[in-house]
Amino acid sequence: MRVSRLAISLAWAVIGLAAPQSGRAWGAAGHRIIGRLAIEALPNDLPAFLRTHEAAESVGELAREPDRLRFAGSIHDTDRDPGHFLDVDDAGKVLGGPSLADLPSTRSAFKSALNAAGTDQWRSGYLPYAIIDAEEQLAKDFAYWRAETAAAQSVANKSHSVWLAKDVQLREGLILRDLGVLAHYVGDGSQPLHVSVDFNGWGDFPNPEGFTKNRIHAYFEGEFVHDYVPKALVQADMASYVDCHCSYEKHACAFLMATNAEVAALYRLDKKGGFLNGDERGRAFAARRLAACADQLRDDITDAWRASLEGAVGYPPLRISDILAGKIDPYDALYGLD
Repeated sequence: MRVSRLAISLAWAVIGLAAPQSGRAWGAAGHRIIGRLAIEALPNDLPAFLRTHEAAESVGELAREPDRLRFAGSIHDTDRDPGHFLDVDDAGKVLGGPSLADLPSTRSAFKSALNAAGTDQWRSGYLPYAIIDAEEQLAKDFAYWRAETAAAQSVANKSHSVWLAKDVQLREGLILRDLGVLAHYVGDGSQPLHVSVDFNGWGDFPNPEGFTKNRIHAYFEGEFVHDYVPKALVQADMASYVDCHCSYEKHACAFLMATNAEVAALYRLDKKGGFLNGDERGRAFAARRLAACADQLRDDITDAWRASLEGAVGYPPLRISDILAGKIDPYDALYGLD
């Protein structure tokens, strides 16, 4: 019987050793590349503070943060570790439960569907929901940034204007951090071994092509990328922004389905020696996966920014469009009256 990656992670935690690389998607090099390239490729309509070299460097570093925060404690780790992966089987189902192509709309409903299949989200992972949660958070961040930036320049009360301007600065720091979180989970979702039941060598399943059962996960995403896949190689494979005209949920699931479709290709390439000694075939494969991720992350950030224009902030909720049009002074709702 296959031991879950969560069980492996907890076992290592108990004996006090370093985090196993098999629980991560991309090492530091891969996550840095994804974060930096996505920010560097943002369209011009996004805020100027994001379209800087400093912002790209910051997001590249913060994209590693969910991995760096591991082993904070048992409650923290057991809840968050399954957010880094999703065990999809050959039928496109999550451990025989819900289909990746049509996931339930909430984690509560996802939990119920998995329970009905005799498993749970701690074994299966819940990566799609981690991605969607992070994108929704970013859209709300952007909504507050829009509201406070506009209000700081228009409100008549000087002290209110000063507070709003300071809060914009705080919000920009939060946006960078939340961008790092989104970058990390989108990064996890681009590594084929994080979206498969065969996550570290072919599992105890039919194996007609004779794929390896060796633990190939850590080397592929870590040492191989670090040594042989430079940023320029990944950048050359990036495409232009594409508006999917769909929900965050559909966009995330389509992305993960495309990643899952690369699992067999990765194992075939491994079987042919494609990841030995910097083989060009392996370098090209890894660069394409990283580029697909940087594209997805750029698109997610752009979609969150544009969706924020239709959002609301404060309590009672105030529409961003009304604030930008100068119809209301949002200070009380933003600062709080309670």
